[in-house]
Amino acid sequence: MATRVPARIGWALERLALSGDETVLEIGCGRGIAASVVGAALRRGTITAIDRSKVAIDAAAATNAELAASGRATFHQASIETFAPGAARFDVIFAINVNVFWLNAGPALDSARRLLTDGGRLWLFYEPPSAGQGERIREALTAQFAENGFTSQFFGTTLGKVAQIGVTARPA
Repeated sequence: MATRVPARIGWALERLALSGDETVLEIGCGRGIAASVVGAALRRGTITAIDRSKVAIDAAAATNAELAASGRATFHQASIETFAPGAARFDVIFAINVNVFWLNAGPALDSARRLLTDGGRLWLFYEPPSAGQGERIREALTAQFAENGFTSQFFGTTLGKVAQIGVTARPA
């Protein structure tokens, strides 16, 4: 049975506009729904998915067993701050509703900078519970990026009655 892809995840992944050849890192993969969609879009690229939760990683790996068996996906229990993939670098790093980037982003952004290829991009997506919270997230992200040497561009939409925030960033 196919897993239903929530609208917020579909919207976020469409923004990535993957060619199919990228190396992709998903931060906070949960049960692996986004990894499934990204993996299906990859031709020669790969997706690596991380989550702090062992339960989430076990579920994501089970959901994506075929993708992992093909060598196009790997799953690791780790935070962005502790993830150590050896020499691997990523063209695209993305996260959906991962709060560390607007709460205390310094260590996470240092890790993202280290893990991105030259010209690589960090993409963050949020579904705030209210307009006020959305503005708070946007202001916090703007400050965190500026303080940590990233340039950023915000965008958004409304899905149904729910606002979505997206931002793409690069090390300056």
